[in-house]
Amino acid sequence: MSRADKPPVDSSQERPAEPEAVTPATEAQEAPRRGIRILRLRLKGVDRDYEVDFRDSQDERPRSLSVIAGAFSTGKSSVLEFIAYCLGAAKHPRHPEILRKVRIALLEVELGGQQHVIERAVGEPSTVAYIRPGGLGETEPPPLERRLIKPPGDPASLSSLLLSYCGLEGVELKEAPTQAESGTDPLSIRDLLWLCYMPNERLDDKNLLFESARMKRLKLGQVVDVVFGIQDDRAVDLGRRIKELEGRLARARAEYRATQEFLDEQNLGNRIQVELARDQAERTSAEADRALADLNNQIRATSTFAAELRNRHRDAARRAQQAAALLRDRETQLRRFIPLRAQYADDITKLTMLAEARRLFDPLQVKVCPACLTTLREAPHLAEGHCTLCNSDVTDSERVHPEPVSTRNGSAPAAESDGPATDATFDVSSELRATKARLAEITRYVEELDAEIARLRAASKEADAEEADLAHAVDSATNEAISPFLTQRDDVMGRQRIAATELERARTAIKMLDSLDRRGATVTRVDASLKALRSELTEASAQPDRDAVIREVSNRYAAILTGWRYPKIADASIDKSLVPQMRGSSYIEASSGGRTLISLAWILAIFEIAWERGSAHPGFLLIDSPQKNLGQGGDRDAEFADRVAVADFYRHLHEWLAGQGQGAQIIVVDNAPPTSVDSNVVVRYSRRVGQSPYGLIEDEVS
Repeated sequence: MSRADKPPVDSSQERPAEPEAVTPATEAQEAPRRGIRILRLRLKGVDRDYEVDFRDSQDERPRSLSVIAGAFSTGKSSVLEFIAYCLGAAKHPRHPEILRKVRIALLEVELGGQQHVIERAVGEPSTVAYIRPGGLGETEPPPLERRLIKPPGDPASLSSLLLSYCGLEGVELKEAPTQAESGTDPLSIRDLLWLCYMPNERLDDKNLLFESARMKRLKLGQVVDVVFGIQDDRAVDLGRRIKELEGRLARARAEYRATQEFLDEQNLGNRIQVELARDQAERTSAEADRALADLNNQIRATSTFAAELRNRHRDAARRAQQAAALLRDRETQLRRFIPLRAQYADDITKLTMLAEARRLFDPLQVKVCPACLTTLREAPHLAEGHCTLCNSDVTDSERVHPEPVSTRNGSAPAAESDGPATDATFDVSSELRATKARLAEITRYVEELDAEIARLRAASKEADAEEADLAHAVDSATNEAISPFLTQRDDVMGRQRIAATELERARTAIKMLDSLDRRGATVTRVDASLKALRSELTEASAQPDRDAVIREVSNRYAAILTGWRYPKIADASIDKSLVPQMRGSSYIEASSGGRTLISLAWILAIFEIAWERGSAHPGFLLIDSPQKNLGQGGDRDAEFADRVAVADFYRHLHEWLAGQGQGAQIIVVDNAPPTSVDSNVVVRYSRRVGQSPYGLIEDEVS
């Protein structure tokens, strides 16, 4: 039995003392469990999820043949690209609708017959992946295990985990295969995908074997040799891998023992006991929630009679607030008007002093004749160049021009010809009367405010007292009604807290047990891989002959093309360098349609022979657009479109999967598959508004 026929198995639900060995199974039992199988792809979006299911609707096992059909530009190829991305590819599709809608890619797979979910973030290509046992949609999934994407050779990488289920963990590929002392690179799951995934652009390209990239070309040849176990230094490589796995197994067992000792110290019990405790805590918590809801309903029903009291209390509280607000408003006004009244009183004092100063201090105006002391009938002034007091002639040069003085209201003083000056400039009686009137009004308003504040203060105090009395009445009435329920409510809430604590403790214990099971599964997986490698090392002397393997693949390649009615077929073969030949020339010389068929036959021949020989192939194959250049359209190859029946391609897949290929999985993306595979179509995208599903991202219909 080959290494691919011995899959790792997960640890049981009970905690074993230490997983040491793998229970052997029959070939019929193990055939469906080999390698990797694709079950479901789910893209978690912002508003909704998008899913493609590759399981049989009857038994939920992976379909042997799944076809994704539909029109152009609907996201069919993106499905395969996301599968490759979740398995460790560097990039995911970056179409605008995907970047707008999708945040996480989830892939449900079978690894060694056990369901697992791989999760990777969408946006910027993530450097880590998360994996957990179980399927999509579980209510309480086990914790996720973090796996690195790079470096692929790290034991904690996603690549190492996936390769371990193919029997290829720890394989090293030489940088220069012809040199004994060549440096090596670890085999990556990305390298293995070259034999599991045939993208659209590689089908009719002249770069099937990466001829334009020398290092990739050399690595591809080594990958094929490793899958079939026909590399030259296989025994040396097996010895190195066995030594490395022995170290990993020792470390895994040490981690398992340490974890088990820690759990034993916590006295958690076994998984059955912990799960029973969790279920009991969940039931107790649910019962406490229901009891608390019932008590709250009873309390509300019992206290409905106090609705009128509560309404009266609410009205009283509103009146108390309004009275307090009105009192604050009047007090604020009083505080503002008292300084204003003082200011007006001060202004009256100043105006009074100004009027008294006019009478006390004569501005030296002549009112009495200085000779006879008789009161003058009019104030002396200048009239027509003569002084009316002394009759002297006064010229303009002799006049004294006093500085002009503005009057109180801003007007200029009267001219000499306007008659004698008056005392109007110094008359403040009108201002004094107006100021006294304003002061009287302010004083009257302040007195009214003061009186009103006293009344408002009493009203506010009365409103507060009424509100307090009504609040006390509401409390008294409701307390008498709900007091009998308070003790019950406290008891129920206590049970609820205890149940929540027990539930959290049980869930924590289950997580610890999951961690122990995960370490146990690692021990079992590494131990199974180690035993398979030791068995291979024992049988290394009977290693398959490389020429015989290449010859078998070449014969299958020719038989496939013959079954597809390839026109003018002659000398169809695959040479020692794995280059497909046709009519004595390399596939590069064929037409575009011919290269499509040759590429399909080449990848299928390698896949089928690897599966039939029990080689280290993952067991699945992804093919994108097998009708490229063959179907209807402007770019079709007329020679092959007229003579090659596309139904022959699918008939070959059906026959092989029903025969020697039982247990293998093939997923095909095709624009217009024939009606013979309608039962194999898992989804058909319409690209028509109103006909669901529109595409992979169903709600992007623009």
